[in-house]
Amino acid sequence: MITTPKRFSALVALISLAASMGFAEAAGKNYDTGATDAEIKIGNIMPYSGPASAYGIIGRVEAAYFRKVNDEGGINGRKIDFISYDDSYSPPKTVEQARKLVESDGVLLIFNSLGTPTNSAIQHYMNQKQVPQLFVATGATKWADPEHFPWTMGWQPSYQAEARIYARYIIQQKPDAKIAVLYQNDDYGKDYLKGLSDGLGNKPGMIVAKDSYEVSEPTISSHIVNLKASGADTLFVIATPKFAAQSIKEVRQLKWDPLFILNNVSASVGSVLKPAGLENAKGLISAAYMKDETDPKWLNQPDSKEWAAFLDKYMPEADKTDAGAAVGYAVARTLVHVIKACGDDLTRKNVMKQAANLKSFDPGLLLPGITISTSASDFAPIQQLQLMRFNGKSWELFGPVMNGSTGS
Repeated sequence: MITTPKRFSALVALISLAASMGFAEAAGKNYDTGATDAEIKIGNIMPYSGPASAYGIIGRVEAAYFRKVNDEGGINGRKIDFISYDDSYSPPKTVEQARKLVESDGVLLIFNSLGTPTNSAIQHYMNQKQVPQLFVATGATKWADPEHFPWTMGWQPSYQAEARIYARYIIQQKPDAKIAVLYQNDDYGKDYLKGLSDGLGNKPGMIVAKDSYEVSEPTISSHIVNLKASGADTLFVIATPKFAAQSIKEVRQLKWDPLFILNNVSASVGSVLKPAGLENAKGLISAAYMKDETDPKWLNQPDSKEWAAFLDKYMPEADKTDAGAAVGYAVARTLVHVIKACGDDLTRKNVMKQAANLKSFDPGLLLPGITISTSASDFAPIQQLQLMRFNGKSWELFGPVMNGSTGS
């Protein structure tokens, strides 16, 4: 066939159009390290061993949930490559694992890594590298500071807000209370302690004794003995699961009967109260933002049934009474929602943008009236809790849903 000038011009125009369309399609996909047309690399650091190993179930449930997502086609057609390392709840190991994930594995982001001291050790590094440190598994107040740390965001309610709720409860129930506090000697424990002190306001003298423990200690028995000797009639335990269970046992063995308040992150029936003895835990006060899946009233709720079915299929060995199994599921669903919202713009900047644009999102298993909301100036996704009391079998909610920041 002879190509005439007219036909040649038309062919050139067609080629140019095809090229421009191909360029437009390519331009519509934006990737940073860790994302391609086929996969998204997500990093995670968990204490699968060491003093906080009870929290390891969170990472295992997240891995199982991402397998479910991959079986269903991935996120916008991309499979999740979930790379999770053990740091034994040791900050130096956390630094080592974070560097490996960012510099060797080339992950798009680090997601839901657990622990206040461990995340504190990598916060500056993550922000210098401009890699999302997203939905960290700790309630320290420092994660909600977008002005100074725009690449770090928490997920659960802040420890200070939670402790302020306990302070208000103590003042209402026992205005002349003598409070003893057991706390972990790091940023985690001190954050709770500050919230309690702030919540007591002009009554700081209500705290008559404070005793801290190190995570390297084998037992906290001597600390409980010291606190009882103070004459306190109220005890606030700020501990990770191993030491929380020990404290419950020791208090009962000493025949001490204080108003006993236990922080939320150790209020798991499966990993704390069962080892301590359910009868020993009867009467404990704590606060929640998620449903207690040992409570029969939630079992027929659609989100609880969906969660249970997921575990039955993807992690049948999981203990459904362990609160970590619910937390891992809900936070994984939150990340999937964010990645879906990113579409084909899988840059680290857009991940943080979408994470800061959650509007009354419900990942499932949150208590009625509690949802997730964020903005460019608000990096605290969940801000409400409700008080609860352990009845010997499950937690019973009481009082209104409260915001520890505002007092409402």
